[in-house]
Amino acid sequence: MINNKDDVKKQYEKTGNLATRISIHDKYSINKIGFANWIFSNYRVEDGMKILELGCGTGSMWKGREDLIMRSSKIILSDFSEGMVEQSKNTIGEYDNVEYMVIDIQNIPFEDDSFDIVIANMMLYHVPDIDKGLSEVRRVLRDGGNFYAATYGEHGIMEHLAKLLGRYGVTDTTSRAFTLQNGQKILGECFGNVEMLRYEDSLAVTNVDDLVEYIYSLSNMSSLASVPKDEIRKVFTQNMVDGVLNVPKEYGMFVAN
Repeated sequence: MINNKDDVKKQYEKTGNLATRISIHDKYSINKIGFANWIFSNYRVEDGMKILELGCGTGSMWKGREDLIMRSSKIILSDFSEGMVEQSKNTIGEYDNVEYMVIDIQNIPFEDDSFDIVIANMMLYHVPDIDKGLSEVRRVLRDGGNFYAATYGEHGIMEHLAKLLGRYGVTDTTSRAFTLQNGQKILGECFGNVEMLRYEDSLAVTNVDDLVEYIYSLSNMSSLASVPKDEIRKVFTQNMVDGVLNVPKEYGMFVAN
């Protein structure tokens, strides 16, 4: 679990680990719609809207979304990490209506009622003071606007991997600060209406080397530092069925207004 700003910045200052984590989903997810495509399919964007994304990461989710970008009057793509902001700029490129910024969700530098849409995907569980962060989101969101927040559930990849690797002292230390299980209640403290949408998916891994690299990219897997990768590879291989290691996923998003 990430406990403070320094920890968050350290984990995300380099884009390599995040790219590793994204790639395994792209390669082995059985739901071929793709999580990013599914997320965007649920955005209700009308012409001329102003959009703020908090925690844009590498910007890869916006790649190929020129139609949506051009329909918006203004898009602010932001992240707490300077490295991520620079990477997103390289990924998406320059548009007259797109601005890249370093922003802390707990202190959003915009006036009240500035945006029609605010997005914070896969990041609220990192926020030290989530109540303050959500209060800031509500402040800059116009009446009638929508807040979109994708997150994971508590019974997905990490829970499964912890069971497989328990003999090496691996436990599921994934943050429970904002999940599919408690997110609706948390958002309900700030927003009048909160809807949860679930994305049905799992991983069907055929090359365990990719999964090995995935888990070593995770900051909460430090207990594996002294374990040879060959050992982990052996465990995964032993749990394959017909050449496939099935790993459950639990993802979804909240729409609040």
